[in-house]
Amino acid sequence: MKKLGKLSKIFAVGVTVLMAVSLFAGCGDEKKSADTGKSSNVAEDIAAIKKRGVLRVGVKNVTKGFGYQDPATGKFTGLEVDLGAELAKKLGVDVEYTPVTAATRTALLDSGDIDMVAATFTITPERKKSWDFTTPYYTDHVGVLVEKASNINTLADLKGKVVGVSSGSTSAKALVEAMIKAKVIDGDGFDPKSFDAATWNKGVSFKQYADYPAISTALSSGEVSAFCVDKSILAIYHTDDRTFIKEQFAPQEYGLATKKGSGMSKFCEEAVQGWLKDGTIKKLEAKYNLDK
Repeated sequence: MKKLGKLSKIFAVGVTVLMAVSLFAGCGDEKKSADTGKSSNVAEDIAAIKKRGVLRVGVKNVTKGFGYQDPATGKFTGLEVDLGAELAKKLGVDVEYTPVTAATRTALLDSGDIDMVAATFTITPERKKSWDFTTPYYTDHVGVLVEKASNINTLADLKGKVVGVSSGSTSAKALVEAMIKAKVIDGDGFDPKSFDAATWNKGVSFKQYADYPAISTALSSGEVSAFCVDKSILAIYHTDDRTFIKEQFAPQEYGLATKKGSGMSKFCEEAVQGWLKDGTIKKLEAKYNLDK
């Protein structure tokens, strides 16, 4: 009886060990399955684009050097347009460009109308919560363009003026922060998280427009006293009768944007990393006079 009891105990311990091994093995298989599922989703995203045969890229159509569409021919040109073409080439598909603005690019990305955005899209911590961004491929600064006849030369001269900015951009907030830092305005009531260009009127106010040509027209007509956006964009509208104020501020790092967790996110990141290493980006900067 004692021998039988001892054998029973040994058997019970063996069963327990086997159950524990099975449990851990099951957990391992589940994790592997989850990882495989994630990889599968990434592969599926890329496969869907290849099956469609077209990569849909959101680009600017009025920003020479980055994304511009010739009104006569409809042809797109610019550094970001070329990046879109290179990505399509890597995928072995055609490329389709959709004009976007600062106000429409994320909505079109979220809706699935485009696969990615290459449109002077500045990377910020807030935006990274909603979309994936690649390593920056271009760094610019915010600047301010004015009519020479206005005698506006510095940030201090902008006090009390109306400044034209693009809807959905970060330019207005960057300008207010620069004016506060320069002690031109005291910054009372300024909160970078809740800042709204439409309601801000302490020391400087803003008028928002759908695109850059509209702001340029408003500057010429006197509807606004200044035009604020990234300097590489302002350069397009810099004429003999216009000048930049002396200060530039708020470095703007541009990245390709994709849906959070999209299969395109890793693909775009690897492409940008490669272009930065092999000199492709530098060549495109020189091609479009963006390296000055």
